[in-house]
Amino acid sequence: MIEMKNIHKAFNKNQVLTGVDFTLKNSSVHALMGENGAGKSTLMKILSGVHTADQGVIYNDEKEVEYTDLKSSEKDGIIFIHQELNIWPELTVLENLFIGNEKTRFGLLDNKTMKKKAQEVFQRLKFNIDLKRRAGDCSVGQQQMIEIAKALMMDTKVLIMDEPTAALTDSEIEVLFEIIEELKNNGVSIVYISHRMDEIFKISDEITVLRDGTSVLYKAKEDTTYNELVKAMVGRELDEQFPHRKPYSRNETVLSVKNLNNSKHHVENVNFELQKGEILGFAGLMGAGRTEVMRTLFGVDPGTKVVEINGREVKIEKPSDAIKHGLGFITENRKSEGLILDFNLIDNITMPSLVSFSSKGFMKSRNEADFSDLMIKKLNIKSEKESIISSLSGGNQQKVVIGKWIGSQPEILILDEPTRGIDVGAKREIYYLINELTERGMSIILISSELPEVIGLSDRVAVMKEGRLMDIIDKEKINQENIMTLATGGNLNETEAYS
Repeated sequence: MIEMKNIHKAFNKNQVLTGVDFTLKNSSVHALMGENGAGKSTLMKILSGVHTADQGVIYNDEKEVEYTDLKSSEKDGIIFIHQELNIWPELTVLENLFIGNEKTRFGLLDNKTMKKKAQEVFQRLKFNIDLKRRAGDCSVGQQQMIEIAKALMMDTKVLIMDEPTAALTDSEIEVLFEIIEELKNNGVSIVYISHRMDEIFKISDEITVLRDGTSVLYKAKEDTTYNELVKAMVGRELDEQFPHRKPYSRNETVLSVKNLNNSKHHVENVNFELQKGEILGFAGLMGAGRTEVMRTLFGVDPGTKVVEINGREVKIEKPSDAIKHGLGFITENRKSEGLILDFNLIDNITMPSLVSFSSKGFMKSRNEADFSDLMIKKLNIKSEKESIISSLSGGNQQKVVIGKWIGSQPEILILDEPTRGIDVGAKREIYYLINELTERGMSIILISSELPEVIGLSDRVAVMKEGRLMDIIDKEKINQENIMTLATGGNLNETEAYS
């Protein structure tokens, strides 16, 4: 159906694509894989008209085409669900669904028809949300479902999905896969960009791997393996995914949180402690309140709590209070809360640490540059430090966010979905970095929707359900069954809990 030949694309001096070929067959799911910065999203943005190729041709049903904007590609049924969600935060869920495609009757907005259509598609997705809710108040996962719903309401022939499950729960992912199978059976072709190997092998028919702007592998799913894909992506074999953890000290409490409440988000009476050098995982289904607890703790959202750091009660009413007391927070929404998109890499990565790079009121640019070089090398960020952040891939943007907080050297670091949208090689680098930080004495709170990540990294796991902390599971008892039992409202007892 779609054939892209010899596609080249450069941004200034950065050559992103160098002669890429890509073929999408009718009624198939084609997985597009590669490390962050390999060129996956750029290739699809060229197909959908966001970018124009410097060289190469595109065929749609054997007819040569050139799309100059999203509208022109959408007329041919090519719909792109971007990794960086295109949500209008001040508009309602309903308004976001139909923006640019409003239904009218007698020259007036036909809200009744739009509401009915929206309810039908959300019912199909088994997803319940208030259509009058302000979209900016929705979680990243809810915003992702809004984007998917919007795509399903269009006359789609080719659906491009860039990391669609990064913020979804397991149950929502299963529903999405059912929808993908239904679309495929109805003649829709799907390009599926993901770093999650289990998903790739579950739903794809064919796989293309990009590395450094070229296509290095194209195979049917049944003709390849996990190890072959990883080697194609990173150019080498990967060792063990999760690092070995040394036992941490249980007798030095660095953070104590008591009676944390946030009435707006229905978080009630959350109590927990964090030990020096510990990784405390937070798990739960979407809407469980994990992120809301951390935003309240950090002073981003209003709420009540009693916080002690190293045995001394402190008052945290705003983020600057938290930073002053040695806390750092990598939020799940890097685009609106973690980065200044029109600043360059060096400005973003050094921003929380400006005091460290100044002397007598003057900035030491050499120190800034040295630190940026160190983080670029440490996190394998594929970009020059002068590059504008908005030009980086989503995964490389995430690495910059992580690097900037490491530079501020917090005693306690909160990580909310730290590897969302990051490839398997980069994930491993971040896992080992997290482990290294705790060995130096930093204490970490880890929120993740990926249970293998929570299980593989955490010393203990706190499980949330509907704004309440159900229990905290010790290391030797951490497994998927116990976490899901608590996350769905079950109880763990002496005879069943930790079998």
